[in-house]
Amino acid sequence: MAKVIMTCGKICSGKSTYAERLRREHSAVLLSIDEIMLMMFGQNVGEMHDEYVSRTEKYLFGKSLEIIDSGINVVLDWGVWTKAERDEARTFYKSRGIEYELHYIDVSDEVWRDRIEKRNKNIAEGELSAYFVEDGLAAKFGAIFEPPTDDEIDVRITTGG
Repeated sequence: MAKVIMTCGKICSGKSTYAERLRREHSAVLLSIDEIMLMMFGQNVGEMHDEYVSRTEKYLFGKSLEIIDSGINVVLDWGVWTKAERDEARTFYKSRGIEYELHYIDVSDEVWRDRIEKRNKNIAEGELSAYFVEDGLAAKFGAIFEPPTDDEIDVRITTGG
């Protein structure tokens, strides 16, 4: 039976890099909200951002069911930043008898800041298609993020001290 692996962590914690590794290791399909949002709307979606993210998430949950029904593993590459989001995702899959795992990327503040700086540099140099994360955005999403509790985590990846 195919399963779902959800990646969890702050913005710029390394989720997408890790999700790509999981995709290869588990012969999975990777579903990314950021990939779709950037392709459809670019960097500046404005005040509709949260609405479009919500719609994209709903679409990808539905699409994941098609993929799983085909016997293929799925990796969800979005942060599931709050406990409520994680609970909703778990309920969605559990109610359908689908196996799921939560992989938490736990980075120190120093590593997190370094990754934001590296990401922004790569975006500015045209080497990466991702959202540019200025200080205000990092602070906003840092404040929203609720680290998962030990009982939520199936796999923990810890980086930095």
